[in-house]
Amino acid sequence: MYDPYAVGTGDQRAFWADAVADAILATEPEDPIVIKGGVSPSGVPHIGHFNEILRSYFVAEALRDRGREVRQVFTTDDKDPLRKIPRTLADLDWNIVDFGDDAVDSAAVGQNLGKPYTDIPDPFGCCDSYGEHFTTLLLEAADLVDVPIEFVSNTERYEDGEFESITRDLLSRADEARDLLSDYQDSVDAEYTPFTPQCAECGKLTGEVTNVDLDAGELEYTCTDLEAGDRTIQGCGHEGTATLRAGKLPWRFEWPAQWDILGVDFEPFGKDHAEGSWPSGEEIARNLLDVDPPVPMVYEWFTLNGAALSSSSGNVVTVAEVLELLEPEVFRYFFVKNPRKQRDFSVETLDQLVDEFDRLERVYFGAVEPRDETEAELVERAYPKVVDSVPQHQPIRIPYTFAAVLGMTDDPELRETMARREGHIPEDATPEQVHAALTRVEQARAWAERTDNEYNYRLAEALPDVDFDEATAAALDDLAEFVAEHDDGEEIQGEIYEAAKRHEIEVSDFFGAGYRLFLDTDQGPRLGPFLAALDEAFVLDRLRREA
Repeated sequence: MYDPYAVGTGDQRAFWADAVADAILATEPEDPIVIKGGVSPSGVPHIGHFNEILRSYFVAEALRDRGREVRQVFTTDDKDPLRKIPRTLADLDWNIVDFGDDAVDSAAVGQNLGKPYTDIPDPFGCCDSYGEHFTTLLLEAADLVDVPIEFVSNTERYEDGEFESITRDLLSRADEARDLLSDYQDSVDAEYTPFTPQCAECGKLTGEVTNVDLDAGELEYTCTDLEAGDRTIQGCGHEGTATLRAGKLPWRFEWPAQWDILGVDFEPFGKDHAEGSWPSGEEIARNLLDVDPPVPMVYEWFTLNGAALSSSSGNVVTVAEVLELLEPEVFRYFFVKNPRKQRDFSVETLDQLVDEFDRLERVYFGAVEPRDETEAELVERAYPKVVDSVPQHQPIRIPYTFAAVLGMTDDPELRETMARREGHIPEDATPEQVHAALTRVEQARAWAERTDNEYNYRLAEALPDVDFDEATAAALDDLAEFVAEHDDGEEIQGEIYEAAKRHEIEVSDFFGAGYRLFLDTDQGPRLGPFLAALDEAFVLDRLRREA
């Protein structure tokens, strides 16, 4: 038995995925080794779902490095009932809209609470069901980060009868199942049955099982109310008969049943399951299903800008949105980090994440010395797993915040000139390398616009209509003379203060004059480094009010 909090920890391995692979191989699994994740397609797929997708992928790759065959599957728990109305939805082009938007058939969703996701019409009318719509988006998100996984539909598994033998076995031992689960759930009473029939009249997953006839493979039920958090979804009162395929197992039994059906060897999950469904699932697997549970690993949920990620509440950012702001390899790198440590995915500070990745890459190619042996091993093991393929030479990476500065102009030649002037593009770079390096500019520009940060300005490419007093004009001329002799951004920054003092101008007013000349605004980024990055002839002409 494994402690789910311990798997992937320890100091024997620098990369946690290697430690997980050790634990899996210690169980002597047969090929293919099956790694599983899963989610209910309740709404917009967000980056939180990639805790399982990408972390499982890294473990799969660690196993493949050792010559093992791996099958990475992801169950879409689309037989689950819709329990509440989501605040936001997304179409297949990743346009996120409010639930009440004209593009959404809100009635198709609102009138079908309590039904399986695959029995609810697609609110956008493009897929066969609500469940298929959001499963399709999740699959597309995995494709965007180039993670090849096999999606498995619970609905299809029920329809094909793959849960039927386990359902039959659990119902034949309902007393044992009830006694076992009652140790974990206070709500389990003497009437509890480990199966939820789907009402043939209203289609809701509800029902109080009143009789079980295993010889006929049927259950009798009454459609009763369904408690969904702080609300009640009303049953229709219909009394009917359901087959063992017309319904579903409760989650506490369905999860270990998935392990049995798919032959799962490893599954990561959030700490909510570690403190709830995992202990009961482990016991159900061993004592009722007679199968070994998979090697487990707990990961901490991460927050988005300090708040919990939630499809239903609308606090989400999608993979498609993130990839407008940074490269796929940077996004994958985020999940290289220790899964046991809680983190915040902050859009405002994405520049720090990009800087971390850039350092990882420089260490890998020997441009920077690793801090210690642990970092050296982590870089060697993790970097090949976050890039599509390891390039022969170190890619040219323009620092993210400087790329945001370059995004202040639309002129590609000026962008390249500025990048070369600051030494971010070497003299011998090929046109292909230059093009690849400059692709980060649009991402950084999108980040600046999304967060409206200090880089969200546009270079005034024509001389603004300015009229400075004599002292300010003289100070600008002095600054031009200094820039003609110095190209260090910090030195220019210092000279701006000195020129203002010499001409008895308020420092803030002089900075404002500079921003007005170059950005046609009253504020902007640190002016000295900004001017140092620009083409010198352009800066001199602008400081002298000549162009």
